[in-house]
Amino acid sequence: MIAENVKKVFEENLWFLATCGKEPNVVPAGFKCVTEDGKFAIGAVLLETTLENIKANGKIAIAAANPLTAEAYQIKGTADLVTEGAVYEHYAKLAEDTFHGVHPAKCAVIVTPEKLIVASPNGENRKELPL
Repeated sequence: MIAENVKKVFEENLWFLATCGKEPNVVPAGFKCVTEDGKFAIGAVLLETTLENIKANGKIAIAAANPLTAEAYQIKGTADLVTEGAVYEHYAKLAEDTFHGVHPAKCAVIVTPEKLIVASPNGENRKELPL
């Protein structure tokens, strides 16, 4: 399971999602959470290239950093796109409440972590942590 300090960095800071298709793609994600079972969930509202890349190869990396402490981590994993269930419904409602129908949720992206890597600028940088 993900350590509490790592989970806190992801829960309290903006995420950057990286995927690759014909070219690399990275975007910020604000509709996001770490689920109770240790997966990472993203509400896909404006994501287009990211979703195309996930459909093509299923791979994603997520980075988050605390700008005040420089504590930072990267998750690498496999992503699934879902259009039903509690996580999707949560993000569909959040998108509706936020954008009032202008930008509905396309799906929820559920990421199963495969690697957790320290990205902090210190002696632990690039160290792989247990999941």
